[in-house]
Amino acid sequence: MYGWYDQGMGGGWWILMMLGMVLFWVVLVIGVVALVRYYSPRKDATVQPGSNSAIEILKDRLARGELTEEEYSRRLALLREKP
Repeated sequence: MYGWYDQGMGGGWWILMMLGMVLFWVVLVIGVVALVRYYSPRKDATVQPGSNSAIEILKDRLARGELTEEEYSRRLALLREKP
């Protein structure tokens, strides 16, 4: 007569199957999360309307006293030049 272990997967094989199933689901969830993050639009990737442009930043730096009027004028002229 056959024992229970001789007719199927006996021993510790069920542990490997359980670990394989857990690993499968972990890889699947991580893959789905990675795809969603890759294809979702990023908020910082594009310039939003109303955000600080380079000229506005220059104006703010002039107002805070970080730039002199000459520096401001020179940098503003550089920004307004066509590339």
